[in-house]
Amino acid sequence: MNKKSILNITSGLVMVLSLILAMPAIAGKSTAGTKIGLMTCQTVPHSGVSLLIHSTVDIKCRFESTDGSGVERYIGETGVALGVDLSSNIKKELIYAVFATDFKSGSYKLAGKYGGVGGSASVGAGAGAQILLGSNNNSISLQPVIEGNTGIGVSAGITYLYIEPDR
Repeated sequence: MNKKSILNITSGLVMVLSLILAMPAIAGKSTAGTKIGLMTCQTVPHSGVSLLIHSTVDIKCRFESTDGSGVERYIGETGVALGVDLSSNIKKELIYAVFATDFKSGSYKLAGKYGGVGGSASVGAGAGAQILLGSNNNSISLQPVIEGNTGIGVSAGITYLYIEPDR
């Protein structure tokens, strides 16, 4: 790697870390209250499209309730709606703590559209975070527990997640 590449990657990492630190202030208010479980999402290999300021990738998610009452599976897509995405060959696993005002296992109430802010960076292995609100009049909040990724790149901006039941 030459000096310019290292400087660009370092600048990208600083931008992503700044965005991640600012997320709580940017995310807004949610009416979601009680932690109801964890949702783990993995990207589907070779399904991504990146157009520099917009990107999308298919995902498969698994929600497990904290009370042990069941598992729900979802499919959908996630990405950067507006921002920068300079990623290549990225494989991601996102884990969210799910908060909601009311929830009944098996209702697939998590299905819907979520929006928020996020960022990630990787050179080989990397990390990132997204804070997302949405579905059912913002009554559900997805708080990042961890995002792990492999590949090379940096991304930051207004992010989205759309999921539907995978029955």
